[in-house]
Amino acid sequence: MSRKRILYVEDDKTLAFLTADNLEQYYEVVHFANGTEAFEAFKIQEFDLCILDVMLPGMDGFEIASAIRERDIAIPIIFLSAKTLKEDRIKGLKLGADDYLIKPYSIEELILKIEVFLQRSHKIAPTKNTTCTIGSFIFDPENYVVIKGDERTSLTERESALLKLFIDNKNTILKRENILTALWGTDDYFMGRSMDVFISRLRKIFKEDESIRIENIPRIGFKLVAP
Repeated sequence: MSRKRILYVEDDKTLAFLTADNLEQYYEVVHFANGTEAFEAFKIQEFDLCILDVMLPGMDGFEIASAIRERDIAIPIIFLSAKTLKEDRIKGLKLGADDYLIKPYSIEELILKIEVFLQRSHKIAPTKNTTCTIGSFIFDPENYVVIKGDERTSLTERESALLKLFIDNKNTILKRENILTALWGTDDYFMGRSMDVFISRLRKIFKEDESIRIENIPRIGFKLVAP
């Protein structure tokens, strides 16, 4: 079985060497120190996962993530950054990243998260002919898109999987830990913060239809209320 290919973008030479050296025991790592060069490589090569620093020469990590998501809504993206502000983490997640690790990080934790996202990427690939109606919207999980009339809203793989889980359990309370375990493989605090960002985006998408709402059930979880 061929090893998974990881696009790793980091301009700190020492950190890049140490991280890549450890990851190469398990994966094929393609490293770039320049954001623009990394994205040019992404456009012509196949990768299974992206690891991005935020502060980079050329395109920064946020710009790379945004450009990647315009071409591929499913590939897992992990940010590794010294930027610790909550606003930066939220921005990264809103751009479609799957996680945001703060430097310094442990290699063991990074590898664990890589494995979780690679497994999730494989497991939650949607099956064909599964479009469904929710209120005045049509949800197409095969193509990660929500449709209303002529308007199409693209979702990331994780957002699509989350919405599919809500629809499959419509009008039923889902516990936070059960959602996290089902979609991320772990009931983790930072995964919970990622989930909150994705739920916020889903709420914005459906806000025009008053018959649809994702209710927050305090200390328990969430419930999709829909006709």
